[in-house]
Amino acid sequence: MLDVAIIGAGVSGLALAKRIQKRGLSFAVFEARDRIGGRIFTTPGRSGGGLDLGAGWYWPETQPLVAALIEELGLSSYAQHDAGGVLHLREADKKAERIDDQRLYDGARRLHGGMAALVNAIAKTLPADAIRLNHRVTRLCDRGDHVELTFLVDGKSSVMTASHVILSLPPRLLRETIEFSPSLDEATDRALLGAETWMAAQAKVAVEVSAPFWRENGLSGSAYVTHEQAILGEIFDASDPSTQLFALGGFMALDPQLRENFSVGLPLLIASQLGSVFGGDVDCQATHYKDWAQEPFTCSAADRMGETSDQTGDVANPLLRRALWDKKLYFGGSETAVRNAGYIEGALDAARRVGRTLTALADKQGLASRTEEDDASKDLNETCLIRFGRWVDVQSDGIFEDYRRRLTRGLASQQRDSLTQHAILSAIEDIFQQALTFLDSLPFDLAATKVERGRIALMPQIQQPFGDLIQTIMDDVVAFNQTSCALSNFPDEHRLSREYKSVIMQDIAGAWREFLLSANGRLLERKNAECVGENAND
Repeated sequence: MLDVAIIGAGVSGLALAKRIQKRGLSFAVFEARDRIGGRIFTTPGRSGGGLDLGAGWYWPETQPLVAALIEELGLSSYAQHDAGGVLHLREADKKAERIDDQRLYDGARRLHGGMAALVNAIAKTLPADAIRLNHRVTRLCDRGDHVELTFLVDGKSSVMTASHVILSLPPRLLRETIEFSPSLDEATDRALLGAETWMAAQAKVAVEVSAPFWRENGLSGSAYVTHEQAILGEIFDASDPSTQLFALGGFMALDPQLRENFSVGLPLLIASQLGSVFGGDVDCQATHYKDWAQEPFTCSAADRMGETSDQTGDVANPLLRRALWDKKLYFGGSETAVRNAGYIEGALDAARRVGRTLTALADKQGLASRTEEDDASKDLNETCLIRFGRWVDVQSDGIFEDYRRRLTRGLASQQRDSLTQHAILSAIEDIFQQALTFLDSLPFDLAATKVERGRIALMPQIQQPFGDLIQTIMDDVVAFNQTSCALSNFPDEHRLSREYKSVIMQDIAGAWREFLLSANGRLLERKNAECVGENAND
């Protein structure tokens, strides 16, 4: 039996595998396709390099997880070409309008060789037999102390077991393709249906040309086409300078049904569109095309039908971040992320969240082998701080469920004022009290620990794990309230105003100060007691 079964070999699944490998857990990554990468798909250019027909950009300034991973893996990147005029074709029979001094991809970067270089590099850090392609999961069954997984492999059914299962797939897709036993609760099912799959209904094209003629004309290669007959809605420079690969990329403006109807003639229509935008004939040497709506392992029926999403911005429904089946089943795809849901950054955020939880559970259940962090060479205080940090890492589910219970009680008792404020503050105060109790149970060696201006030197490390936790809980509360039918009749609670969120954060800050003072006070008392004990023994 595996400790961890990861379903989906996209960025999230592979990044999670990379994380838990360091913890000594047994794992495997199961992928329905015959390739890794999920919605990352790079096709080679005729002269080398890579053309991304799926995810292709990242922004280091706002996506630190992607930037850090790329640096760690030693991959090279380059800036998306964005200098020059942008074209806007508003009418089919008119010339495109030129707009200067506009940056559409400001700060965006791409990887040499295409974004597939990222998933390939992650995969190389894993054991050769860790990734199992052509394994489509059809059923998951809760067996009490483990999960039973049923796969379809080469047309035959295969059953495996694992202590934990992480579904690194688009939520809508797993809802449609996997049978759960027992069935998921209604609220979770609604959350899965409400999570629109990024890129699912889109199609992307890359057209190779002999030279970047747009640059010679002072253009960035970026263009918009907004008339009713548009074939490409957005166009951009897709060249890879490392291999002298020159290309224009674009997103199709046609809906999935029209793309299917005109599939045979699309290359000709695309070439005609480019000629209309840039003026004159465009030397289209090769056309590469990917319609994600035709991908059965990406696009759900709900996505193909254009059903709208419950998500607001790039924050996913927090119900998708809950652990189910007594912490054996997790949703870990990009659409479940706290921030940047749907993006590569969101995929890595989801992997980090699930990885932290699994690490803490493994420590608690004794599943993990010793790692560098747990090595006996570390002193006692460092080990205690690691244990405390991992305890904090698994509290978000409990706090959020406590918040929901308190909110429900408030609604049932006809409470009308400050529902969210009271519920979240009570849940946070309770977890701070539990944290104090857990700190008391840790065998710190405090006799030699320094104290400066009344603060024990361990306090910064004790504070650190709570930063992400508090922000995550606040993000979860905001997202949950916006998708809650029960709160739809309470406008102030349904969509929290900036002022209301500020008041809540002030309350949490007050509770946070009380926790820090109490933690510091308790550790000082223990230090004094240890010092007295040592003096008595001398």
